[in-house]
Amino acid sequence: MDKPTASLSLDLDNLWSYLKVRGDARWEGFPTYLPTVVPVILDLLERKAQTLTVFVIGQDAAQEANQEPLRRIAQAGHEIANHSLNHEPWMRDYPEARVVEEIVEAQGIIEQATGRKPVGFRAPGYCRSSAILSALHRLGYQYDASVLPSILGPVARLYYLWGSKMSAAQRSARAQLFGRFSEGLLPLRPFEWRTPTGPLLEIPVTTIPLLRIPFHLSYLIWLSRRSKTLALAYMRFALAMCRARGVEPSVLLHPLDFLGREDVQSLSFFPGMDLPRSHKLEMAERLLGAYRERFDVVPMSEHARRARARGGLKSMPLSG
Repeated sequence: MDKPTASLSLDLDNLWSYLKVRGDARWEGFPTYLPTVVPVILDLLERKAQTLTVFVIGQDAAQEANQEPLRRIAQAGHEIANHSLNHEPWMRDYPEARVVEEIVEAQGIIEQATGRKPVGFRAPGYCRSSAILSALHRLGYQYDASVLPSILGPVARLYYLWGSKMSAAQRSARAQLFGRFSEGLLPLRPFEWRTPTGPLLEIPVTTIPLLRIPFHLSYLIWLSRRSKTLALAYMRFALAMCRARGVEPSVLLHPLDFLGREDVQSLSFFPGMDLPRSHKLEMAERLLGAYRERFDVVPMSEHARRARARGGLKSMPLSG
């Protein structure tokens, strides 16, 4: 029997982008770990014969140190997508003209660095607004992938910002980082936003059906601190729930899923960064293996094509 469709993506958030969102001024020098982590990720994917979608930040594509790693991603056959120019979750508050500028400038830099024109977009920090979604449709994007339908977004926000030294204005800008409780009410299956110029396909980052709690790799690796067996069982449970509820999952990876405490000391505040790289790579292999056993895992543009071809997509009004 044919396996159901699923997709796999990687948000290529860099060291500077994590520091920026946390309000750490060290981000301004654009410190990077891409030359270190990209070969590690590509090696694992090659061994698994797996392609995915990589969401690239425009400012990374503009930095000479990152351009060779980014070219290698494209040359390996992975889809290149747009993760904004400046990785600012508060872009949800931008006027539409600035949103367009942010998306278009990032698109041009990414295409020049990789040779691939992005057709998909994911906003930083799962932010969204009517201006962003409307701009994406007018610019001809095939899909957005910025929704995390979970009730735990505000809890994750508190955890991430705990202990950071930010002004009241900086905290206000991050007030919706990782989404609101209401995000948990959005569909898990691909659906369409009703923009003023036509429908825009949304492929949510999947959470466990009914429970609406995450199972992207960073969360599972954090669980594996207590028990690798527990983390794998959690993943299998999540995938079984998706099969039972007819949900085609879209699973998300991050660079920190492949970097250990010996690689990036300045991100010790991040969940799971007390683990060695070897532990994370073992878990990534096992968890991705479980995913591929149960689903036909494809890049997101192919997931989008299949969803459209199948039809029957739910239509949602713009909000936020």
